[in-house]
Amino acid sequence: MSVTGLYASRRRSNTIAITLSVAATVIGLGWLVLILGVLFWEGFSGLSLAVFTEMTPPPGSAGGLLNPIMGSLMLTTLAVLLGTPIGILAGTYMAEYGRHARLTQVVRFINDILLSAPSIVIGLFVYEIMVYPMGHFSGYAGIVALALIVIPVVVRTTEDMLILVPTTLREAAFALGMPRYRIIMHISYRAARAGMLTGVLLAVARISGETAPLLFTALNNQFWNTNLNAPISSLPVVIFQFALSPYKDWQQLAWTGALITTIAVLALSIIARALAAPGKQT
Repeated sequence: MSVTGLYASRRRSNTIAITLSVAATVIGLGWLVLILGVLFWEGFSGLSLAVFTEMTPPPGSAGGLLNPIMGSLMLTTLAVLLGTPIGILAGTYMAEYGRHARLTQVVRFINDILLSAPSIVIGLFVYEIMVYPMGHFSGYAGIVALALIVIPVVVRTTEDMLILVPTTLREAAFALGMPRYRIIMHISYRAARAGMLTGVLLAVARISGETAPLLFTALNNQFWNTNLNAPISSLPVVIFQFALSPYKDWQQLAWTGALITTIAVLALSIIARALAAPGKQT
């Protein structure tokens, strides 16, 4: 084959590859636009002030999503407060103290398994260790289940961000006589704080829409409840139950709840991407 023929063959192959790639992208984006379009159309049609001020109604009555919204905020906030310190401490040890230790390799392997574990398995695990021994569903069990989802995300991002901090910064601090814990607190954390915060926001975005673990732990509550030792309402579970119901008013509330969750997760994702931008890492 001549050079001209070889060049033409490569151009054809390149054109075919680009065409297939663009087609796959268009198909994927098309389905995404379609899904979001239906969600926004159905969700906005039921959006009103009552959604944020009234409780979930019985079939055939007017109502809102106040109790599941507040329940989700409680569960998510407390789960992040429980899981984030554990994840940061574990990631700090893996990056700063035991970077080449065998324990770090074991923890990293287990953390990778937890990252890919289905959330329903985590829900079943917490059901066995908390719900079944206690004899009832509770918000505490839901918090633990969500915290177990938060921890591996925070561990991975914390370790990765701390490893990216230049070693020369630590060496300069050591030369000035600073102890290791001060170097971590005042140098490593400051250099990696944008990435670490991004990991926390990504963890929040992930647990905001989790339904399966809450079905086995916090269950649901039709009424206003702030007692974490009892079943508590949450937006993902209400969306799941209302969407499967035969009642039009419940289905409309499910669409509206899905819209609220999507907007919240989208906002968190945008903030995380903004913090992870190259200009924010210094």
